[in-house]
Amino acid sequence: MRPAFFTLTADRFVPDESAASWWVPGMLSGPLLGGLLARALEAEHGDPDFQFSRLTVDLFRNAPFEPVQVTTEVIRQGRRIRVTEARVLTSIGVVARASAVQLRRGEQPPSPVPTRTPHWDAPDPTPLTDTYTEFLPDGDHSRRGMWIREDRPLVAGEPLSPFVRVALAADEGSPVAHRGETELEFINADYTLTLSRDPVGAFIGLQAGGHVSEDGVAVGHATVHDEKGPIGFSMSTAVANIRRV
Repeated sequence: MRPAFFTLTADRFVPDESAASWWVPGMLSGPLLGGLLARALEAEHGDPDFQFSRLTVDLFRNAPFEPVQVTTEVIRQGRRIRVTEARVLTSIGVVARASAVQLRRGEQPPSPVPTRTPHWDAPDPTPLTDTYTEFLPDGDHSRRGMWIREDRPLVAGEPLSPFVRVALAADEGSPVAHRGETELEFINADYTLTLSRDPVGAFIGLQAGGHVSEDGVAVGHATVHDEKGPIGFSMSTAVANIRRV
């Protein structure tokens, strides 16, 4: 297994070189910040009787490549709903935040509601070895999909929990939804992951569900799958990523 993205020292997460941003030199990767936020919320407020049903991650400032701190707080604690928040702190202040809604698990209603998601004809992920495996059913870019298998720990000495695994993958819902035929045309400012249950297995699947854009602003969503079927959705807002020549 490759080295972890972060090592926890005292109350700070020290980044490995692999945690660097793909977009901006000298900065931390945005998806990994989302992973750290999800990890903190689960570690401090997780409960087997509650399902993390929504996680919204705001990536509103580039994070310098340095050790970071994550803090959390409870916003509301109810019998059937729990709302919590988390923030990533750096030397320049807060660079990312997340809010989570947990709903109490219980009995499923007797009258089933049909699953309304796009047809998922992805290849079997079992033999796949790459971290990201993209596919285009019949070459149709509107149905673009991806299997993701994170092959290194987020934090040294800690296995990825199912919730953290899917939180890390959910950021990829943006390129799945917003990528053009040749390039990624938009870069996301946030993402919202919704889950009916935790994922099973090592693979997370994302399938483009919709994209609309105007004046350089885009919104889009992707259906989230595991090896057993659809489990939720990832929605993102994004801004045009124009490359100047």
